[in-house]
Amino acid sequence: MTLIETVPGPARRALRAPGVRMAGLALLVAAVACADLFAGRGVTPAGVREVLLGGGDLTAEHIVLQLRLPRLLVALVAGACLGVAGLVLQSALRNPLAGPEVTGVTPGAVLGAVAATGLGLAGWESPTAVVVAACIGGFAGAGLLWLLAGRETGDPEQTAVYGVLVSAVLAGLTAVVLLVAPGELGSVVQWLIGSTEGRVWQHWNLLWPWAAFWGAAAWLLAGPLTLLRCGDEQASAAGLATGRGRGAALVCAVALTAGAVSAVGALGFVGLLVPHLALAVFGADLRITLPGAALLGATVVCGADAAAQLLSRLLATALDTDRLTLPVGALTTFVGAGLLMVVARRRADER
Repeated sequence: MTLIETVPGPARRALRAPGVRMAGLALLVAAVACADLFAGRGVTPAGVREVLLGGGDLTAEHIVLQLRLPRLLVALVAGACLGVAGLVLQSALRNPLAGPEVTGVTPGAVLGAVAATGLGLAGWESPTAVVVAACIGGFAGAGLLWLLAGRETGDPEQTAVYGVLVSAVLAGLTAVVLLVAPGELGSVVQWLIGSTEGRVWQHWNLLWPWAAFWGAAAWLLAGPLTLLRCGDEQASAAGLATGRGRGAALVCAVALTAGAVSAVGALGFVGLLVPHLALAVFGADLRITLPGAALLGATVVCGADAAAQLLSRLLATALDTDRLTLPVGALTTFVGAGLLMVVARRRADER
């Protein structure tokens, strides 16, 4: 018997209502956001509280308001982008194994950002150019997968195999770019691993309008995506032009992924696993599940960032160093890979 089943009937129905779940998830987002804001080094939790109340010295005020706060906001929005992008991809391709990380979208976006940086066309002094380069790379990666597996998108395993191959090819090309321009390694490692370190208001000001536009576009496609999840035959019978609907959905997914990658790099497994969690919590109605995926993605990335900062503090203290920083991408990849293996093992046992 679950905890919800022990609650009386009317209260149980209220707990199962999507609005209640959404409100509870919003509270969870607020909780992890507070944890992320207080977890960093340089200012104690008491110092952070003092700055938020209008006090504190200039150093503490700079760290909290100019470094920690934009980092927190970027983590939230990037996580939301990846969560929505993953759900859109899985729905459009009818493939539970689809995700930005394993469909060539994220590796392509990383390749675009790295190549543009290596050629001197983009950098932190021109973040708009990073987004454009990441978009071009993301579309190229998705297009390559479509050319290889476009006729077999109904087969999840076949698409996953082609996705892994495409991702490996794009990762190899990224390595070649770094060999040609080794001096750029330090400036592009954030895109290779995924990190929220050093994010400032400039990144936030560029990311949130992009995320808001493409997130709204994805939500407007909730109806067509729901039909596509039922299969092309059912969607066509309902009057949907499946090619156009799927194409529009893929454009939204690539754009959301590119925006996230250009801001925080290649955060592993967020876009792959968050959609499954969103569907389990909110059900198959994508008008509700897409916002739920955004909140869950924000929770996962922001929570991982808080955990990474806390672990960095603990490791720095244990090793007696001030320069140790654990990238959030390393944490999401480690935890995500573990969860994916557990899910795969359970499904194998069920068979």
